[in-house]
Amino acid sequence: MAPGNGSLVTEFILKGLTDRPELQLPLFLLFLLMYMVTVLGNLSLVTLIGLNSHLHTPMYFFLFNLSLVDLCYSSVFTPKMLMNFLLEKNIISYVACMVQFFFFMFLIISECYVLTSMAYDRYVAICKPLLYNVIMSPNVCLSLMLGSYLVACFGAMAHTGCMLRLTFCDANIINHYFCDLLPVLQLSCTSTYVNELLDFILGAFNMSVPSLTIIISYGYIVSNILQVSSVRGRSKAFSTCTSHITAVSLFFGSGAIMYLQPSSAESMAERKISSVFYTNVVPMMNPLIYSLRNQDVKLALRKTLLRRKF
Repeated sequence: MAPGNGSLVTEFILKGLTDRPELQLPLFLLFLLMYMVTVLGNLSLVTLIGLNSHLHTPMYFFLFNLSLVDLCYSSVFTPKMLMNFLLEKNIISYVACMVQFFFFMFLIISECYVLTSMAYDRYVAICKPLLYNVIMSPNVCLSLMLGSYLVACFGAMAHTGCMLRLTFCDANIINHYFCDLLPVLQLSCTSTYVNELLDFILGAFNMSVPSLTIIISYGYIVSNILQVSSVRGRSKAFSTCTSHITAVSLFFGSGAIMYLQPSSAESMAERKISSVFYTNVVPMMNPLIYSLRNQDVKLALRKTLLRRKF
């Protein structure tokens, strides 16, 4: 980085979720419990899908990737967040902050496109059942995931590259519990116009393309289901989509609340609360959403447990 007028920042201080001392220990225990549930739930789904051959289908291939993304996603900032509740000053180096920011952007964009691929999979399964095995071939599934990760990698590299060109002078207190885009930009002592423009362009693309694809897919799905004469058949078809609709609503809903708010200093406290949903709650809820009512997952769990006994 080119030197600015002030001393260059080599480390940042994460302000955390709250500065009220009486809340530190209860919040530490709460988020530690949530993180343990998140790791256990997502790791269990990854293991079950990997070990049980009857789950080696496109739907569970995408679920495997979603659980893997959620597992990594929550681990990018939750350990640092937990430290915020125990330390008086939670310091993160400049390099570590940029690394955390890169993986945050990579994983959040990846989740957008994994959820989109899952919506497309449900569209093909319900609207074109006779062609399902042809359309959702292993090569197509691999291509969808590879494309998702490549788009995410490009977006993360573009955001991080623009962040690296900024100069940070004396201000080094990030008003957040991780290195998020807007709180870090607020500390720059050089122009952030390019960063804000890139954020608008890539944000619009990565929100509109997945959202429109999911909406169109479910538009066709609902239209197709309503044409089913049997009440039982309609109920069964809707039940196969309920889990995915819930996961999509949680992820995109919490993300919209976070990033569509005005970027004023007064709204930062609300932003931090909103961000808890997509950084902690969503990765914890996804394995519960996809397993509690899923008979295939329950059967795989029973088989795995019986196998370990014998």
